[in-house]
Amino acid sequence: MCGIFGYIGTNQHASTFILEGLKSLEYRGYDSWGIALQKDDGTVHITKHPGKIGDAKAPNVLSSLGIGHTRWATHGGISTENAHPHTDCTGEVVLVHNGIVENFALLKKELSLKGHLFKSETDSEVIAHFVEEMSKTSDDLDEIMKQTKQTIDGMNAVIILFPKKQLFYIIKNGSPIVIGKASDGYYIASDATAILPHTKEVYFLEDGESAKLTRDSLIILDAYGKEKEPAFISLPYDAQLASKGNYDYFMLKEIAEQPTILRAISQNAHAEVSKAAKLIKDAFGTYLIGCGTASYAALAGTYLFSKIAKRHVNNSIGSEFTYLVDFLTNKSLIIPLSQSGETIDTISAVDHAREKGAHILAITNSIGSTLYRKANDNILLNAGPEKAVASTKAYTAKIAYLYLIAHEINGTYKNGISNLNLAIDAIVQLLHEQDAIRKIVDDIKNQKHIFILGRGLSYPAALESALKIKEVSYVHAEGFAAGELKHGVLALVEKGTPIILFNPHDETYEDTLSAAYEVRARGGYVIGLAHDNHEAYDEYIHIPDCQDATVLPNVVVAQLMGYYLAIAKGFDPDKPRNLAKSVVVK
Repeated sequence: MCGIFGYIGTNQHASTFILEGLKSLEYRGYDSWGIALQKDDGTVHITKHPGKIGDAKAPNVLSSLGIGHTRWATHGGISTENAHPHTDCTGEVVLVHNGIVENFALLKKELSLKGHLFKSETDSEVIAHFVEEMSKTSDDLDEIMKQTKQTIDGMNAVIILFPKKQLFYIIKNGSPIVIGKASDGYYIASDATAILPHTKEVYFLEDGESAKLTRDSLIILDAYGKEKEPAFISLPYDAQLASKGNYDYFMLKEIAEQPTILRAISQNAHAEVSKAAKLIKDAFGTYLIGCGTASYAALAGTYLFSKIAKRHVNNSIGSEFTYLVDFLTNKSLIIPLSQSGETIDTISAVDHAREKGAHILAITNSIGSTLYRKANDNILLNAGPEKAVASTKAYTAKIAYLYLIAHEINGTYKNGISNLNLAIDAIVQLLHEQDAIRKIVDDIKNQKHIFILGRGLSYPAALESALKIKEVSYVHAEGFAAGELKHGVLALVEKGTPIILFNPHDETYEDTLSAAYEVRARGGYVIGLAHDNHEAYDEYIHIPDCQDATVLPNVVVAQLMGYYLAIAKGFDPDKPRNLAKSVVVK
């Protein structure tokens, strides 16, 4: 979603810092951007633009204090006026905002009656005018900000620049904000990876907290307005991991990183896996939840725990779980899955579960994230920064952990490790032999529809694979349970329709072959992913038998197909239209 980057300190190159910070946040998804810089004479220079940053240069303004923003539209269209930063009527309140002000319409009406003139259609601008109105009767900035925090409804992160006072004020409730401490001042961002080029020492604001920053001081106020000592942590990765390196796109780099990440899990995860297994054994009801890609990992987990551990583990889409919490108790275990740890729908579901006393075991990739802090226990994926909007390495890392936890419960952990290592070797081989995948992509790139079929554990893999293809290439792709063909899906198949068929060497093999014959009889073009070739396939990609871990190389094939389809169509696979990496608004 929207990205925020700010700097306050002693370095006069805030303009460059902020532009580069915004570029590092482009992966979150945005449609306009802007920067506000305080000049030496006390005035504020603001530049705002619809569209992407592209080759834009940093404003030629010397400044040691400024904020920038990339906007993902919620209220109002894509325009210069609606881009951030926003100001009040006087220009003495300059702000950027992530989230949604749920009561903005009422506030805007009240402020308009008091003479405030609005320049945009956004809900964000309301905050600036509210602060201006409060300032007419009080000079107590802390009290004004307290009133502002209490008045605006919704999940929000607000950074306000007060030019006359030469300070920032931050309000945090829901949307993520992190503060980095460096020798030349403080850096503020909506994602810790944007701060990495400047410092690893960061503080994640908690919900309800506020922060007041000058060039040489930081004051954190808790939800009750009392000062607290911020506990800075050191980020466990460096700036190089957050760069593309020799790759043209982050997505391909992150696909290629998967063998290394999975091998690290294979070698180092036993302690965390054992902890999770015990929690599941002791729980009275376990629930896996996630949104988007994470929801398909959760669904895969249900199959893995059933087949391997002989245990019933439920799954739910994160945004729907809020409506399923009435049966939770203090013996329930909730396992939310989230790469960013900031997915608002998942966090909301976790909040409701916590109200019921449920235990939270979060599986995330982001230390210090909101989900990480709300959980009773954590498993860190340690996949490194994932910058492409389409999740790849975080997904396979989640599957690897769930797979090993299931084996740990079953007492077959060593067997699980052995199969996982076979899957890693299979992925390495696929990465070395991408020409076959590129050839298939070239053959199907002009097709309007692609269908992915699988049974059992391959069904959630089909759903995830379809998501990878459609979100980056904009080709309509659908994943189906292969057994559902006869119940309506066959109506969609016509001559030349590409059908990707997951057919691992397991209990689903023969039944899935039947699906291949059914779609071929209707003219479908069958791409079989299996341990052995078969006459039912028009194209064949060899996937070694890795037992249930075969799901990992199968999905990697779809990741590569999505990537190469996007390239063939001239699209940027890192930044698909209309999408955001971290969905922090409902």
